[in-house]
Amino acid sequence: MPENLVGRVIRQISGFYDIQVGDTVYRTRGRGKMRQQKITPLVGDFAEFTPGDTPEAGGYLLKVKPRLNALVRPPVANIDQAILVVAAAEPDFSENLLDRFLVYLEGKSIHAEIYLTKTDLVSPKRLVEIQTTLAGYEAIGYRVFASNPPFDATLLAKVKATFADRLTIFTGQTGAGKSTLINHLVPGLSLATGEISKALNRGKHTTRTTELFATDGGLVADTPGFSSLGLLDVTLDDLRDRFPEFVALAGDCKFRGCQHLNEPKCAVKAALDEGAIMASRYEDYVQFHTELAGQRPTYRK
Repeated sequence: MPENLVGRVIRQISGFYDIQVGDTVYRTRGRGKMRQQKITPLVGDFAEFTPGDTPEAGGYLLKVKPRLNALVRPPVANIDQAILVVAAAEPDFSENLLDRFLVYLEGKSIHAEIYLTKTDLVSPKRLVEIQTTLAGYEAIGYRVFASNPPFDATLLAKVKATFADRLTIFTGQTGAGKSTLINHLVPGLSLATGEISKALNRGKHTTRTTELFATDGGLVADTPGFSSLGLLDVTLDDLRDRFPEFVALAGDCKFRGCQHLNEPKCAVKAALDEGAIMASRYEDYVQFHTELAGQRPTYRK
């Protein structure tokens, strides 16, 4: 009887899970016990399985290892980084929406990198304004990719260099160009996934969920993720911890549980007064706090 192996789920098709170990991909299906326990493996999961007589058939997925994180859309687990795609225009650049995405991703322990699209649709003056704002995010630790034209080959090469040894997803505002960016970074991705479906003799009506595509030493989810967020998915107590620049200063606040709002001797408020943290980020923090407290927020334009 073959020994159990541990690998990563890279594809899910019609109840089958393809698990990669080294360069070999094993076709498995979930044991009935897993279905009874209502455990649904996700692409990106690390899983224990019993291989079949051949890699192509007969294997059984036995157990999903604990996850670092997981998303519903795209349905992927153990994500290392998100390329957060934002537009300079059409739709307009929004710091508030950017901060919503970042708060959400911080809560999932997903490192975010920001890619600015549609840079050719704004005036040089407006582009400088946006890039100046994004420089503030870069100072916090969110790497920014921006150029005019928006998909410059040199810039794309820099993004690809971040893929090695990571599982990357793409997300961002509706209409920002997530799919276009994926196509620029991984040419032929849609062709490759189509060829895989064909090779597996799957019919036209197969429901294919997300799969992972190997590129530049890492793995990329082949479909964009969520496009907008009504909910921040955070509690009042945790909100302050989703702003890395606040976390870095919190130890200097007079009160250990400082919310950085009205407390005396708050290091975050002091840094705000000195211009050491972004005013727009602080304003969004206050707005989000108001939303979570169930009060009527005053929205920033």
